[in-house]
Amino acid sequence: MRIAIATAAALLLAASAHAQPQPIPLKCGKGSTQTDMNLCADQAYRQSDKHLNEAYRSVIDRLKDDSTKTTQLQAAQKAWLFFRDAECAFSSGGATGGSIYPMVLSQCLDKLTQARTKELRGYLKCEEGDTSCPVPGKQ
Repeated sequence: MRIAIATAAALLLAASAHAQPQPIPLKCGKGSTQTDMNLCADQAYRQSDKHLNEAYRSVIDRLKDDSTKTTQLQAAQKAWLFFRDAECAFSSGGATGGSIYPMVLSQCLDKLTQARTKELRGYLKCEEGDTSCPVPGKQ
C-alpha cells in the first residue's frame, strides 16, 4: 500500500512539474483588489524597465567605438540604479509592512525608470556639434 501511495505521489509531482503556469488575468482599474493593483503596478514597472534596457543598449551601441565613454556610461548607470533603488526604498518606507507597499514601491521604480529612459533617449537625439552631448549622432 505504501508503494502505491508513493508511486501516486511521484506521478502527481511529475505531472505538475510539466504543467505550464497560466497567466493571471489582471483587473487594472476601478474596483480592483489591492493584490491586483500591486500586480498592475509591477507590470507597469517591468514594461518601463524593458524600455530602459532598450534605450541603454541603443546608447551603448552608439558608443561602441569609444571605450572611455562606454565605461563612464556603465558607471553612471550603476550609480543611477543604486540611487533609484535607495530612493524608492526610502520614499515608500511609510507603507512598509502594509498590503499597499508593493504598489507604492513599484510606482516609484516606474516613475524614476521612465525619467531615466527619457534621459537616455535624449542622448540619442543630439544635434551635430552639440558639445554638451556625450553620444555621437547616428551614422
